[in-house]
Amino acid sequence: MQVSLMRLFDRPMQPAELDKVHQLLMDYYSELIGNEADEIMQQKGYSQEDLDRVLNQSRRTAQ
Repeated sequence: MQVSLMRLFDRPMQPAELDKVHQLLMDYYSELIGNEADEIMQQKGYSQEDLDRVLNQSRRTAQ
């Protein structure tokens, strides 16, 4: 896969083009991570309230 991508992008690119490609990849991986996190939360039976509680506890201990 990496070799295929290297061949695909083996050409001069403007900074704006590079920014767009970077953003596309970031959006793609962000969606994958979000979907995986949702799946894990569902499997574990976690709710948004559970996450908020952990976050708030973490913030209190950091201060």
